[in-house]
Amino acid sequence: MFDPRNNLSFQVKDEIDKHFASLRFKTIIPRSVRLSEAPSFGKPVLLYDVASKGARSYIEMAKELLQKHKDKGTTINHKVG
Repeated sequence: MFDPRNNLSFQVKDEIDKHFASLRFKTIIPRSVRLSEAPSFGKPVLLYDVASKGARSYIEMAKELLQKHKDKGTTINHKVG
């Protein structure tokens, strides 16, 4: 999670960009109170507050993941339960 108020966040992002640019997601998950609160209520953020900035960012990251796999011609297999 990225916190723009913290210089360390920028340093870590720069190092990731330098060493893993082709592998990293472009979506940045912002640090937020709603993300921190969700586990206390026993819920994932998507159920706790789907409209929050953090939840929307995770949705964007999921879309990015699916697009990367689509572009590579791979599939994502998942099992529920």
